[in-house]
Amino acid sequence: MIAKKISDYKLEAINLLKPENKVEKSFFEDEDFLAGLWWGKPRYGHPEGEIVYHIAEVLKNIDQLNLSAKERQVLRYVAFVHDTFKNKEHERRKVKDYKGTHSFFARQFLSKYIDDTFTLDLVEWHDEAYFCWRMMFVYDKKEEGEKRFERFLDFFKGNIQTYFTFFKCDTQTGDKNQEPLFWFTEKLKNKIEC
Repeated sequence: MIAKKISDYKLEAINLLKPENKVEKSFFEDEDFLAGLWWGKPRYGHPEGEIVYHIAEVLKNIDQLNLSAKERQVLRYVAFVHDTFKNKEHERRKVKDYKGTHSFFARQFLSKYIDDTFTLDLVEWHDEAYFCWRMMFVYDKKEEGEKRFERFLDFFKGNIQTYFTFFKCDTQTGDKNQEPLFWFTEKLKNKIEC
């Protein structure tokens, strides 16, 4: 955020992400949120670079769905913050504890604005299905991955449809590997609408 003034970054982010309500607009008053939006360089899975462009893609995917107003709002809140604090995670990458993850920072941030436990849980766990897939298929720990996946399903038992919808909107961006989404869809085919 050196070349431009913070106000320029703020205006550009607002124009890209188009906040729709008081809560979403208030995010843009937080300098840590703005700094997180503009963090990132093009990389595998995120050729768009800065987080703000990824969020814009996720929001576009959400806009294409036929959702209730409540579900749409939940997904928008999650989209705005889910990856926004990767810059903080990057700064703490040598720290191997949960409190150093971007999802931890995102939940902390969002909890200043809302108190809906499910939405906060979704922010915190937004990568869990991917982690389960990775454990099984990248690290070849099938049994451990299946157990982790069952714990995850149990945790989200009444809200797995909304989780899946966000996972799909997040995964169908950039040049992300679609195998985790195919796997997750297959695992849930009798439990949700895909």
